Amino acid sequence: MNMNEKNKIKNCRIEPKLKLINMDSVEVEQVEWLLYPFIPYGKVTIIQGDPGEGKTTMVLQIIAKLTRGEPILPVTDTTKTKEKRSDEVDSENEDLDAEDNMQEQSSVSPVNVIYQTAEDGLGDTIKPRLLAAGADCSRVLVIDDSDRCQIRRSNRADKSQNGCS
Repeated sequence: MNMNEKNKIKNCRIEPKLKLINMDSVEVEQVEWLLYPFIPYGKVTIIQGDPGEGKTTMVLQIIAKLTRGEPILPVTDTTKTKEKRSDEVDSENEDLDAEDNMQEQSSVSPVNVIYQTAEDGLGDTIKPRLLAAGADCSRVLVIDDSDRCQIRRSNRADKSQNGCS
């Protein structure tokens, strides 16, 4: 094997350096809930389930309410009951329970939402359902991954020319 072939093989096996974080140095943070205890605010949330269970319908209804500044669930007066979840950590910060979440939801401002779909068409499924739900579509942003397949094909071609596949 000549030097050029060895370099091709070496370049194919480049791995990212592993960066480790010691959990002792991590500060505990309070989670803000969009829908307690299911959807954290400002975090990526993946909705999973079998076809036909209503995942898209549910998410688009939530998006419609968020873009209009409406609470996700009806706001009701409830007796305040505080149950400690097993994943909560004691801290001096005030815990957010279901009632606090409902009160917060009653005074939300319209927000922008980033939505990603892997199986539904934007023009034939997503936008008609958003409109039917009354969403402010100017506040809904969808990740455009239409060029990802082209990039993958391009990268594969580049790698195969360099001896990688």
